[in-house]
Amino acid sequence: MCCPMRAKQLQQLAERLTRNLALAMDRIAQLEAEVAALKAKLAENSSNSHKPPSSDPPESERPQKKEPSGLKPGGQPGHPKHERRFLPPDKTVVLKPTCCSNCRHVLHGEDAEPERHQVVEIPRVKPDVTDYWLHCLVCPCCGEVTRPELPPGVPHRGFGPRLTAMISICTGKFRMSKRMVRELLADFLGVELSLGSVSNLEQEISASLAVRTRKRAPRRARPRSPTSTRPAGSRAPPTAAPVAPGSGSP
Repeated sequence: MCCPMRAKQLQQLAERLTRNLALAMDRIAQLEAEVAALKAKLAENSSNSHKPPSSDPPESERPQKKEPSGLKPGGQPGHPKHERRFLPPDKTVVLKPTCCSNCRHVLHGEDAEPERHQVVEIPRVKPDVTDYWLHCLVCPCCGEVTRPELPPGVPHRGFGPRLTAMISICTGKFRMSKRMVRELLADFLGVELSLGSVSNLEQEISASLAVRTRKRAPRRARPRSPTSTRPAGSRAPPTAAPVAPGSGSP
């Protein structure tokens, strides 16, 4: 009777040791990964990470300077040529010499392959300012004072849609602060705006975009009941109102 009991205890002990060994191996693998991560962090310096050189310890090796190759800086002979791409010109100015630069002899004719020199410039930025003079007139018959309405498309605020869109792009896409937008408009356009006006215009365009987004959002069709036999898009017949008990029809 002792031998089977002893064998069972040994089997349970072996199973328990196997489980403990598996847990220990997992823990060892986890600790090895943590040690490798710590070693890699300790090995970081200014040459292999984003750390500045001032954070390097005194015993760290300084990066060795490259030996001079003897070549001149810039593009080397034989490298592919990179040139600025010419844009379609708005106007072309043809220049021809009238006389020889050496003997001053009169020159005529054309060059088969003239040298092309293109100058790119942005247009002069000037705000488009429009005044609307609203005359309020008094009726000679009844004395009513009538004020004219602004033409269609003219905003009631003092800023047009293009200026409003520019402010929205600067604050939204390019993440510029309201103060920077105000300085940009003052420096480049000569338009003086307060921080409150910039904030109001930004909120106005945001509300307008939110309304457009809601209008364009597709409506979800309601799922039909599996027992419904009506075709899609048809309306249910009107239901009769319940009649109170004891009441008769007229």
